[in-house]
Amino acid sequence: MAGVPGQGRKFDIDSALTAAMNMFWRQGYEGTTVAGLTKTMGISPPSLYAAFGDKRQLFDRVVEHYLSGPGAWMDRVFEEETTVPGLVGRLLVEAAHHYADPDEPGGCLVVNAGSTVMDSAVASVLRDQRNANVARLQDRLRSGDELGELPNDVDPRAAAEFLAATIQGMSTRARDGATVGELVAAAALAARALDIDIRGQTTAPTYR
Repeated sequence: MAGVPGQGRKFDIDSALTAAMNMFWRQGYEGTTVAGLTKTMGISPPSLYAAFGDKRQLFDRVVEHYLSGPGAWMDRVFEEETTVPGLVGRLLVEAAHHYADPDEPGGCLVVNAGSTVMDSAVASVLRDQRNANVARLQDRLRSGDELGELPNDVDPRAAAEFLAATIQGMSTRARDGATVGELVAAAALAARALDIDIRGQTTAPTYR
């Protein structure tokens, strides 16, 4: 793990980004201050600015850190699942497990941080990330529909919006205290709307 100079000493970049990530994840973009960041990261303001730039630039690094770490589960699901039932089931079930994980701040950082953000540039970055996930899901559902993997009366675009709303809602419910079991039960209902049975996919993911 790379360290960088900071006020006569070195600090670990990955550890500092993880600390900042957890703070943004818990408190959102607007609720996180530079003073709070430097305290939780264990560095001085000059060290923060020298290593990461301003708060906005640090947040951009944090989002990258999240998407390559705790948030990477979604990319893995898209890469590993080749059928619509498998993809939808794993997305819903793993969202439940990750969002309600007691060892993490709760929910999804990209959803949490964007819920009340006032900075238009930050809001745009987070919105683009969420919309990209919806578009990727829609493409997969459309391909599956051509193979007969969706019910005849289900429109792939509407299904993608429905699933995105469900998954983002699960993030919010996890923040409000919903348990893994409660979210998995909700996931099963959502999957059933697409004629998908997830009873065999309700266990926790085996990777971190």
